[in-house]
Amino acid sequence: MQTASGAKLDKGRVALLLVFLGLGWFFWDSPLLRPVKLLVVMMHESGHAIASLIVGGSVDKITLKADESGACFSMLPPGVLRQVIVFSAGYLGSAVMGAVLLLATFRFRLRRLVLGAACVWLAVMGLLYARDMFTLAFCLGTSVVLGLAAKFLPEGAVEVVNLFLAAFTALYALFDFRSDLWDSRVRDISDAALLSQQTWVPAIIWAVIWTLMGVSLLGWAAYKSMHADPRSPQMRMPPLSSARRS
Repeated sequence: MQTASGAKLDKGRVALLLVFLGLGWFFWDSPLLRPVKLLVVMMHESGHAIASLIVGGSVDKITLKADESGACFSMLPPGVLRQVIVFSAGYLGSAVMGAVLLLATFRFRLRRLVLGAACVWLAVMGLLYARDMFTLAFCLGTSVVLGLAAKFLPEGAVEVVNLFLAAFTALYALFDFRSDLWDSRVRDISDAALLSQQTWVPAIIWAVIWTLMGVSLLGWAAYKSMHADPRSPQMRMPPLSSARRS
């Protein structure tokens, strides 16, 4: 398959993406995936924190819990627009991170830099905003793991790790939209409900807006990432046998 610009579909990337999506779906409730789920929860809360700082507010703390819940406590200046930006930055933040992982790894070939940036991000967020031992231990421990992976894994294995993280982040973001925004019992206590109290726009409308934006962004990023850019040297995913040996 080829786009109008000449970019060709990379079947190896598509196959691995589908495999990781399938594994994530099948083993969704496995405790082995809990650290990755907590990583995406941290992306969600980091989205709130970064947005709070951008609009001129301050962040008191970020907390994660073993049950995969999290919270960002921040102070914001008055203003409806600021509220909209900060409350929207949670669910959309994890979708943005999934898109960034895909594009940075496969469109812009920033393979080790992706894991290195994630390592620094977790360490900074943990040291600045973690106020409990669980959150701090998770942030620093995961930061060390990602840093070691960035430095010592073979190039092909780095790509596989990045694709797995991107696929799972995207899947978790989609599940978040479904469970938090489209289950009326959960939506009533979600960010959408909190924002509806500030704007008088019903929570279901915010659910529609965030879902459309998140799904569109992830779909666009996946499409771009799964096509090789004809203007740059061809980059192919390693064979599955090679990935296993890594």
